[in-house]
Amino acid sequence: MTTLEGKVAIVTGAGRGLGRSMARALAGAGAAVTVAARTGGELDSFVEQTTASGGRALAVPADVTDESAASRMVEATIAEFGRIDVLVNNSGIVASGPLVDQSAAEWDRVIATNLRGTYLATKAVGGHLIAQRSGKVVNIASNFALQGVAGHAAYSASKAGVIAFTRSMAVEWARHGIQVNALAPGYFATALNAELRADPEALAKVTRAIPARRMGEPDELESWLLLLSGSASDFMTGETIVIDGGQSVR
Repeated sequence: MTTLEGKVAIVTGAGRGLGRSMARALAGAGAAVTVAARTGGELDSFVEQTTASGGRALAVPADVTDESAASRMVEATIAEFGRIDVLVNNSGIVASGPLVDQSAAEWDRVIATNLRGTYLATKAVGGHLIAQRSGKVVNIASNFALQGVAGHAAYSASKAGVIAFTRSMAVEWARHGIQVNALAPGYFATALNAELRADPEALAKVTRAIPARRMGEPDELESWLLLLSGSASDFMTGETIVIDGGQSVR
């Protein structure tokens, strides 16, 4: 089992869904975890649960599209835990619908959260990782970046940008002992899609597009996250691991 004892991680978009489950997995592996999201209530409950079980956690409400907020998130982590070893760029939003009906403001909002936020958080943590000559950046992309999906142009474009950003930063930071990789999940069962899963017709429509004929479970993603966050991936960088039940290879 991967151990992250003594390591410090930041997870953005950690209030709920996969972000929260990934933060929980990192804490369970022994890392001190800073959880960040726009609103603080869900973050506070994560900190309470983690500290009650003997772990260390810090809640930092932060909008990662704001450069100063991204910097404060990093500074607060350093002040609390003394270092940073892992950054998980998970903040993301989806906007669906025909492109001709999508406003420029909505397009900008998706690109800002999914791509600009990844850039700003990575930039904010970069100086610390370079100075200590080690670190892991795990960017959360999507299998939608690898296939044509009608009605999701902004989301798909933003996540394809995350993959390209991952590859560029992997090359730029490899000489500093920093690994930058990405996970590209498909559909996973979380509280965010509980309503969809409760509708048999809607769920059947989604799972018909997945060769495995089911959604993934969060722990099926967590093991890959821990691999990319730990020493097992020290000679692996610039890669995107797709976990989607075969959906993107159809």
